[in-house]
Amino acid sequence: MKIKSIIKENNLERLFMKGIFGIEKESQRIQHEGTISKKDHPEEFGNRNFHPYIQTDFAESQLELVTPPTESIEETMQWLAAIHDVVYQTIPEEEYLLPFSLPSYMPTEEFIQVAKLENEEDVHYREYLVDAYGKRKQMMSGIHYNFEFHPDFLQALYQKQNRDLAYKDFQTEAYLKVAHNFLRYQWILTYLYGASILVKEEYFQNNEIPADIPNGFIRSLRSSKYGYVNKGDIHVSFESMAEYVRTIEQMVEEGKLIHEKEFYSSIRFRGGSSAREVMENGISYLEFRLFDLNPFAPYGLLAEDMQFIHYFFMQMLWMEEEAGAVEWEKGKQMNEQTAFEQPLAPSAYQAEGIQILESMKKMLQELGASNDQLELVETKLVAFHKPEQTLAGRLVQLAEAGTDLIAWGNEQAVANKANSLAQPYALTGFTDMELSTQILLFDAIQKGIHIEILDRADQFLALRHNGHLEYVKNGNMTAKDTYISPLIMENKVVTKKVLAKNGYVVPASKEYNQPEEAIADYPLFADKSFVIKPKSTNFGLGISIFREGAKESSFKEAIEIAFAEDQTVLVEDFVNGTEYRFFVIGDETKAVLLRVPANVKGDGTHTIRELVEMKNADPLRGQNHRSPLEKIQFGKIEQMTVEEQGYSMESVPPAGEIVYLRDNSNVSTGGDSIDYTDLMDESYKQIAVGITKAVGATIAGIDMMIPDYQVPSTPQNPGYGVIEANFNPMMMMHIYPYQGKSRRLTMDVLALLFPELNLSTGRVEGTE
Repeated sequence: MKIKSIIKENNLERLFMKGIFGIEKESQRIQHEGTISKKDHPEEFGNRNFHPYIQTDFAESQLELVTPPTESIEETMQWLAAIHDVVYQTIPEEEYLLPFSLPSYMPTEEFIQVAKLENEEDVHYREYLVDAYGKRKQMMSGIHYNFEFHPDFLQALYQKQNRDLAYKDFQTEAYLKVAHNFLRYQWILTYLYGASILVKEEYFQNNEIPADIPNGFIRSLRSSKYGYVNKGDIHVSFESMAEYVRTIEQMVEEGKLIHEKEFYSSIRFRGGSSAREVMENGISYLEFRLFDLNPFAPYGLLAEDMQFIHYFFMQMLWMEEEAGAVEWEKGKQMNEQTAFEQPLAPSAYQAEGIQILESMKKMLQELGASNDQLELVETKLVAFHKPEQTLAGRLVQLAEAGTDLIAWGNEQAVANKANSLAQPYALTGFTDMELSTQILLFDAIQKGIHIEILDRADQFLALRHNGHLEYVKNGNMTAKDTYISPLIMENKVVTKKVLAKNGYVVPASKEYNQPEEAIADYPLFADKSFVIKPKSTNFGLGISIFREGAKESSFKEAIEIAFAEDQTVLVEDFVNGTEYRFFVIGDETKAVLLRVPANVKGDGTHTIRELVEMKNADPLRGQNHRSPLEKIQFGKIEQMTVEEQGYSMESVPPAGEIVYLRDNSNVSTGGDSIDYTDLMDESYKQIAVGITKAVGATIAGIDMMIPDYQVPSTPQNPGYGVIEANFNPMMMMHIYPYQGKSRRLTMDVLALLFPELNLSTGRVEGTE
């Protein structure tokens, strides 16, 4: 089949450049000094029997991090970064992830803890591996790169070929060509990405380095015949799927393999639970297993690594020829020699490597690739002339310059974790999303809940566990609420009427549909405390509070601000007391927060404007709900609030003087948050639950004014006034309060949605 011609003649270039990508990354958990952790796989990761993102490999200390299949390398790297964030925040403080494929210090056999899995078959398989290969070989880590040509491309290619062939057979044929050529040219990837350069006696069962391994540094022990490969008597044919199935089943029947998954080829066919099922279904994707961890990359490989390797796979399909069995054997020998080469020496096959990469560059040019894409291939071409630019070459240069590679690796491990923890409230890879959604994603990843991002900009997720599907929007909007409940809470007029009819204390108010009507009633409010708010609002938008009455000019401006947010505006009595936010989930108030309005403290030197800028410099303050605290703004409401206190933005308040820039205490408008959950009297928590039920909600944020939070509410002395009931209440201010204890509300949301999760113990019931 002339694939190259079909692509060019039918304008399939853009489709050919697409793909489906996934990464499986193994890593050893280590202590600060580089020794392997002796602690069990953390229970916080839930049930590892089916965890989709964080699994235990051979040993208790060996994590396997798995990204879901994505349609871009960028998205794959985002998931890999996010999963690392979850791991770093979950493993013990003194633990890190080793950046090398081979342990810096190989534990003795008795100290290598085989993974303590519950599934008997998995336990038996690992016991077999210990007997067949020993524990030490299993401690090698690396990258598995899963790749699939985009289905749209394969379908288009299939439609343009002229043979009478079923689609699944056509698809298998395409992947077989890639596999055949990969087996011939995989040595190029070992040359460029080999990085296990140190060979030590303790890596081998008899504590002796095999005689055929050269002294000194090599390119890659992992990619060599002493890496994670089968014994020499394992022979599986790649000639066709029929031969592949026949020979691998024969190896199992003869007892040379205990299971098909024991076949440790550098490439595997995927698309079913067995080789025969893959043959029946057609190859769905390929798994490539020869990559060392890149110790220079925070997550074991870089996006540019993935991109170049993708081009390599494309080249294996693009080239006219298809390697046969003789050439596969030649490729195997070339790979062995490459793995054992001195990393600073030119490749023995330099000319062929340059030729293949030049062909790859030409392919990209014909496909209309960008300059950046072409330059990426050019850097690898340069590496064939300058081996010091390969991963192995860079490591050897460090060593020859006097760097202790083990100490360097430990430093990398510590730095990688520190970088990940620098902003613990943000989930790397998803920082464009609202913080509450990022935190929910974090918890779902940690506990092993399948995540599908349905609409990234709209914060819309599908979560699944054991076939149980739930939809979540904005972190806590779920099917557990009735359709009408957010509509009730959005309309402040309706909210007050519903709550009043249910016996809850709400302030008296007047509503206006025209600004002129409200302004005409100014005399009714001039000398009293009152609040002006839009009928429908959230995050405190358009709200003005006047505790001591207001000048007519301020009243008019506040009316205009409120009408800018809605066509109906309320002017209601101000309720004395301190405002608290109650976060209710189901039958329980999970968190209570005192919110202090946006403010600055005078120092006798700086202006109010300067003090705001200084406070906004706090790294915890940001915008658009992507940080725990919001920056204080310089809008009309802030200026008006300052003026009501006798200041302007350019005033210099006395030292110790508190100047408020908002009267409403919303954190979303720059306020400070203080946790009061354990201090608040239980009666008010129960009132908040009742209010939530009254508006038909399961999750709500209830704002109440309470003069004394320690004095219980009674029918004779209610002790509160309801200010608002809020749908989709902010969670981050409870999870990362300005002061006080963190309340992990996102975990409570997951517990509500998936009652089968036992989050208190980190256990998940059931299997998938």
